[in-house]
Order: sequence, then C-alpha cells, then structure tokens
Amino acid sequence: MLKIDTHQHFWKFDPVRDSWITADMAVIGHDFLPDALRPLMHQHGIYDGIAIQADQSLLENDFLLSLANSCDHIRGIVGWIDPRSPRLHELLEHYRQFTLIKGFRYILQGEEDRALMLQPAFKKGLKILAQYGYIFEIVVYPDQLVHIPALAMDLPEQRFMLNHLGKPAIRSRQLEPWRQCLEKIAAQENVYCKLSGLVTEADWLEWKPEDFRPYLDVVWKVFGAQRILFGSDWPVCLLSGTYEQVHNLAADFISRFSLAEQAAFWHGNAQRFYQL
Repeated sequence: MLKIDTHQHFWKFDPVRDSWITADMAVIGHDFLPDALRPLMHQHGIYDGIAIQADQSLLENDFLLSLANSCDHIRGIVGWIDPRSPRLHELLEHYRQFTLIKGFRYILQGEEDRALMLQPAFKKGLKILAQYGYIFEIVVYPDQLVHIPALAMDLPEQRFMLNHLGKPAIRSRQLEPWRQCLEKIAAQENVYCKLSGLVTEADWLEWKPEDFRPYLDVVWKVFGAQRILFGSDWPVCLLSGTYEQVHNLAADFISRFSLAEQAAFWHGNAQRFYQL
C-alpha cells in the first residue's frame, strides 16, 4: 500500500539559530538531511514525504526548496511565513512559482499571546493564504486548542492541519479538556489532524504502546477516516523513539480498520489535502 509521511524536518544544525534544541535534546543536536531518512522510510514502504519548516525564517523556505531539488521523495513543502507580514502578497506572488510549496506553518505554541490566531491581522493573512490556495498548519499547546474552532469557523475557505493531535498530555494520562476541545475542532470540516508527535508527548524513557490508545481512539472517533494523516515528526521523534517505533504505532492502530480506511490514512487524505 502506498504510504506518505506528512511530517518530516530537515536542518543543518546551528546552536544559535536552533536554540530550541536544549541540552536534554542533544540526540537531535546535529545535522539531519534527507539522505539519513530515506533508508528508514524505505524499510517501511514509504517513498514520499512532506517537508515541514523547523526554523521561523524565510530562509527556511529556500533551504527546503534546495533540498527538494536533489531529493525526489519530497513531494511537498510546508514553509514558514508570518501571516501578518506587510509583504505577504509580494511573498506569495514569489512562492507561487514553486509548485512544491503546498502551504505554510507559523509556530503558535511559543507565542505570548495565546489567542494570536484570532487577532484580525493574523486571520486576514490566513484568508489571503487561502486565496492563493495554500493550506495552514497549526502547532499549538493544549491551552490554545480552545481557539481553533472559532478560527476554522471564521475562515471556512482555509484548510487547516492540526499537528501532533494538539499535543495531548499523554505523559500525565489526562484526556480532558483535550478530548472536548478535539470534538469541537473536528466539528469544523476544514480541519484535518495529523497523527504525529505522539512519542514526544509521552514519557520519553518509559512509554508503552498502550499509553497512546485512548488518544488515538478519540482522534479516530471525532475526525473519522477521511481527515487523519500519518506523520513521523522525524527527527524530533528520536527524542523518545525510533522511526520504526513511530511507524509501527500508527500501523498497529490503523490495521483494525478496513482497507479503504487504511488507504485513506496512509496516502489518500494526504494526496487530497496537499493536492499532490
């Protein structure tokens, strides 16, 4: 079965730029490039991927485009942009020549304004992204999930991708209020959810596969088979597991569903969402 890994990061490590990689994350404090990932993907029958921005700069977009020029497994790029930029139209006019760029991500989780996504200037920018046909990926902490339903409702023309299941508190085994938030988010049909980032929300040293089942059950119930995608979050996943473990967690869970539902999860939803 065709499989697409929709969440891959690449970087040439810079300790100043990449200061988010702290001392306890030393395992990912070096270069990670496509040549290192390719054999891991192939071991699990994955030959296509989506490269996701890691650095919040326009230079990141150029970097990912340069990688894609020499790496045929990168089928799409989610770059970085600030939707509030006064140069937004100019930038999007520039990027529209690169068909590999499918959309953008702005890392909301670290913002002091926890409701930044609802600010008029931010929403105006997201509306412009939609006019250009670009998707927007949402990466937030659980306390910010409450704002997503209003955002998605106000911008029905924009397609949103929630990263990492909204980062539930797997380590402390809490379902609420995350579950209630996910139900409200999933009620907005323009929001999809990426099954990614699980192992880094669990106990890094002592997680067990069964730790994730309650959260996976919730996501499957509320989003359904047509709006969930697979993403490895490599190399960040290496903080708590291997590529194989991440793939197998998803594969074991999804194996209980029909072949049509499995196909949607592994590739169909990604092809539709990213217009591959």
